[in-house]
Amino acid sequence: MNSLLIAGTTSDAGKSVVAAGICRWLARGGARVAPFKAQNMSNNSVVTPDGGEIGRAQAVQAAAAGVEPSVRFNPVLLKPGSDRTSQVVVLGEVAGEVTAMSYRERKAALLDVVVSTLRELRDEYEYVVCEGAGSPAEINLRANDIANMGLARAAGLPVLVVGDIDRGGVFAQLFGTLALLDPADQALVGGFVVNKFRGDPALLDPGLEQLRGLTGRPVLGVLPWAEELWLDAEDSLSYAADGVLGRPAPPRGEQWLRVAVPRPPRISNATDVEALAAEPGVAVRFVTEPSRLTDADLVVLPGSKSTVADLAWLRSTGLAEAIGRHAAAGLPVAGICGGFQMLSRRITDRVESGDGEVDGLGLLDLEIEFARAKTLDRPAGAAFGEPVRGYEIHHGVPVRRGDDLAPLVRLPDGSAEGGISGPVLGTHWHGLFENDGFRRRFLAWAAARAGRDGFIAAEDTSFAQVRAAQLDLLGDLVDKHLDTDAIRRMLAGGPGSGLPTLKVE
Repeated sequence: MNSLLIAGTTSDAGKSVVAAGICRWLARGGARVAPFKAQNMSNNSVVTPDGGEIGRAQAVQAAAAGVEPSVRFNPVLLKPGSDRTSQVVVLGEVAGEVTAMSYRERKAALLDVVVSTLRELRDEYEYVVCEGAGSPAEINLRANDIANMGLARAAGLPVLVVGDIDRGGVFAQLFGTLALLDPADQALVGGFVVNKFRGDPALLDPGLEQLRGLTGRPVLGVLPWAEELWLDAEDSLSYAADGVLGRPAPPRGEQWLRVAVPRPPRISNATDVEALAAEPGVAVRFVTEPSRLTDADLVVLPGSKSTVADLAWLRSTGLAEAIGRHAAAGLPVAGICGGFQMLSRRITDRVESGDGEVDGLGLLDLEIEFARAKTLDRPAGAAFGEPVRGYEIHHGVPVRRGDDLAPLVRLPDGSAEGGISGPVLGTHWHGLFENDGFRRRFLAWAAARAGRDGFIAAEDTSFAQVRAAQLDLLGDLVDKHLDTDAIRRMLAGGPGSGLPTLKVE
């Protein structure tokens, strides 16, 4: 058997973190483990060593398992470009665009892809921990499902259902999810997990017993709310629209550095700014309206799956004008990928939006043109005198650079990537802030530009260690709060026998 599927009653119920925690727990026990998500819908993605693109959550789960990420860990990735269309990435490569209706026609072929890919992983690894998508009880989608019970049935996977008690109604979530499944699907559900509980778990005991009596299935544990867990959110909706990101430690100097991150509708790779939020004395806030920029020291424009549409959103909200005033005052602005493209003088896009020539914010003397082929790369170079690595995922490419645009990153062949002009810098590289040396130099540069002489960049922050500590915490939570013997039995022998079927009259 050697595999199970972690399903959730809702999006953001905790599927990704529970899967990562189980990967970490198994790997720390000496097992060779692989994560798997048949179909992910997310604009947070990474480039793998085998040259393709997968959802960021599966890269994090691979890190939890102690293995390099692979396109096989997420064979189908949907990247929404609008409310109606998504780019389809299959085994790491772009395979066209679909609407919700046209995608249904492709699912039969894609089910063959995901099942055969999972079979390969099960042959290679001791365990494969699979993650579902959304809810398995989305009965309007069940006939063509390849990510939840459709995958579980095709691959014979036992299923563990996670419910988020912090949202309220967790018993109804768990019972209702099971009850809406048909009998063959119900037979694969072996148990439940309650996630994000605050308080004394003994208070839940009567409800847990009643749930077992009603469903014939045990709750295999109650995971407590953990304030420390905030890195690598699977979905940008997990970020508060106007809240401070993470748990910032007090500053090392006398002043904080305040960072504002506009959050457009099609934000991608919002996780880029998490490395800044891990620094003492750095307060990172996502913003959706211009008043939040009035007291910001640094503005970071993040990536976007729809650069032109999100640029129009910046203008409609007044944020574009506020960013221009910020830069005109000599205060620092940084753009990443789509945000970098927005800083240019002109964008020519006949690929993503089809809008042709569009004026950018004009803060960098740069022109961008969208190519049909997507750039996927994991480059290395030097920036601010420090060695750096990152990854690129974009269609837009610079076609003209002004003479005043100093290079930000220098590549080994001597060419430049991104650039700096006065208080404004930009780059196509995601993950650049995860380089500790560069991040310190960047924060010192931003603080100097903002007149924050009392801010001191910490010399001992290791972002890799911060992330590893979070993954270890996930493993600890699984080990301490879940019935790991029962999970091993599910991995080895399936959901269990004699499980009753709930009938909805």
